[in-house]
Amino acid sequence: MKKSRKILKWATVILAVVTLCLALYIMWNRLGLSPDYDFGAGAYFYADDPAIQDLSDRAAYTTSVPKWIHYALFFVWGALMWLLWKWVDRRK
Repeated sequence: MKKSRKILKWATVILAVVTLCLALYIMWNRLGLSPDYDFGAGAYFYADDPAIQDLSDRAAYTTSVPKWIHYALFFVWGALMWLLWKWVDRRK
């Protein structure tokens, strides 16, 4: 059991170092960036979608539900997940 933990620990360290090196290599060589989009790290995301202007239209989503209900549901969901997490943590 102890040997497998040591192997997993080293595998995790190696994977973290390789991931860090790859991320630095990608940033250093500016791979994946589009020169047409000059607004920082978001250029990686938005450069993939040529029709991004169509997605940013605020009138694309309409609902009869008031905005405050969306916010309330979001916070209720967060509170429920927090309570669930406390319950799971207490069972340890």
